[in-house]
Amino acid sequence: MQTGRRLPGWLKMQRASGENYSRVKRLIENNHLHTICTSGNCPNIGECWNAGTATFMILGDICTRACKFCATQSGKPLPPDREEPYRLAESVRTLQLKHCVITSVDRDDLPDRGSSFWADTIRIIKEINPGITVEALIPDFDGREENIQCVIEAGPDVISHNIETVRRLTPLIRTKAKYETSLSVLRYISGKGKRTKSGFMAGLGENDCEVKETIHDLFVSGCTILTVGQYLQPTLNHMKAVSFISPEKFEEYRRMAYDEGFEMVECHPLVRSSFHAEKHIGVGLK
Repeated sequence: MQTGRRLPGWLKMQRASGENYSRVKRLIENNHLHTICTSGNCPNIGECWNAGTATFMILGDICTRACKFCATQSGKPLPPDREEPYRLAESVRTLQLKHCVITSVDRDDLPDRGSSFWADTIRIIKEINPGITVEALIPDFDGREENIQCVIEAGPDVISHNIETVRRLTPLIRTKAKYETSLSVLRYISGKGKRTKSGFMAGLGENDCEVKETIHDLFVSGCTILTVGQYLQPTLNHMKAVSFISPEKFEEYRRMAYDEGFEMVECHPLVRSSFHAEKHIGVGLK
């Protein structure tokens, strides 16, 4: 979380405590699972876990990349745990979730970048939890279409891939990912008729023109759902926030996105990729 600077009042977060919060925490720990809620220092962890929801992170908690905005540990990952999808599916059943959001670390060490593990996880969750809907928040898989297709064929209801920031700032904060590669991933997903979603952070030094360009680029790539939130420095070793964007400015961005043609926009300082994800299921049907 942002360190060494006083946060504006509009960034006040719900305390991470409560009976439901503790229940979700115990379940995740007992089943040896990971969430981006904890690995990414999400500011909404108190609200979401108290509501009985979490964004699960598969393929371990060590990423092969080291982006300057992300709190997830980087280094050499362990081999994929083949029992993880079953433990995750059982946890989803225990929590009685109707909608499940999954993400993962980047696994550039694997020949298929982890895409087959992604597909297995989605199928197992759906088999053990009939009727559930799934959002897959995927990495870029180096833009390889065969890997993206592998995930598509597993049948997630929404596929999300975050652009993260504007074109100019991408080389500064993303170690390997490229702006155009992310757009190509989104174009491929939407071209296959899937509900497509993306998001980016504000407060990294972008200007309004660049925000407008990014919103336009995402829309013409086929996205129907957009999330925009404030970047918060997770540790002293990460990039500092250049500015704290006011709720009024976020409202401008929200209107900008709707004017562009997006069907659902979550735009607020505390918004993160999976914020209110259950509302996005019926959006962007093709």
